[in-house]
Amino acid sequence: MPLSKGDRKGLPLRLVNMKPKIVAIIQGRMSSSRLPGKILADIAGQPMLQRVFMRTSRSASVSQTLFATTTDPSDDPVAEYCDFSGIPYTRGSLFDVLDRYYQAAKQAKADAVVRITADCPVIDPELIDNVVNTLLAGEYDFVCNRLPPPWTRTYPIGLDVEACTFKVLKKAWKEAKEPQHREHAMPYFYEGVELSTVNRQLQTGLSPRGYNIALLHHTTDFGDYRWTVDTPGDLEFMRQVYARFNGRDDFSWKEVLDLVHDNPELMKINSGVQHKTLKDVDKRALK
Repeated sequence: MPLSKGDRKGLPLRLVNMKPKIVAIIQGRMSSSRLPGKILADIAGQPMLQRVFMRTSRSASVSQTLFATTTDPSDDPVAEYCDFSGIPYTRGSLFDVLDRYYQAAKQAKADAVVRITADCPVIDPELIDNVVNTLLAGEYDFVCNRLPPPWTRTYPIGLDVEACTFKVLKKAWKEAKEPQHREHAMPYFYEGVELSTVNRQLQTGLSPRGYNIALLHHTTDFGDYRWTVDTPGDLEFMRQVYARFNGRDDFSWKEVLDLVHDNPELMKINSGVQHKTLKDVDKRALK
């Protein structure tokens, strides 16, 4: 017998819906402030957008993967590439990324949403599964494998995965007003949370806004490794990584770890890049 709405309240998502629809939404736009056009930049013969899409799609826990770009004319080439390549996509607000996620998730009829950014071409499907499975198994509203300072991270920058239920995404979409909440999509959930350590791989907490948060960790801290693309140096690093794998994109993040440990000169390519923070809001959005 199906559960009534009253019976469903408070149950983990996995018990409410035995086959929840998990939609991975990759956000990306051509008008990056530090490296314009980066999402269509070539990496070993394919645009970065394609690399991220293929790796995300390999997640066993994800039901559907789609790309969320903007309605700005500068992103017409992105839409054209998605049409040409058969990548499902939506177009939405240029700076209100929270709205872009909500509208895409609503259109896809998602039960839960995974947030991936298009500048992470070594995103790992196994790590996506770890985050999603934690969301489904526990009574969490938001699960991730990184949080910005003042919290600590143990996975390399560029392996970032965030996931939340559609229910709380809709709530944040209605309530969040601050620019950083809209542009960075999900800080409304975890802002101000105090985390308690459950074990070496898990911290949990209840945020001031009432969201149950889980943060996953790796047992060894690699949080200062930079595997994302935001500058020309980052792009060259990724091209070198893919070249070492002969253009394949099915390698794991641990294989990349072995690669950079065996070839420490690779990490020097983009070692001087400063990572952006939640305080970095695109000033064009404030005009």
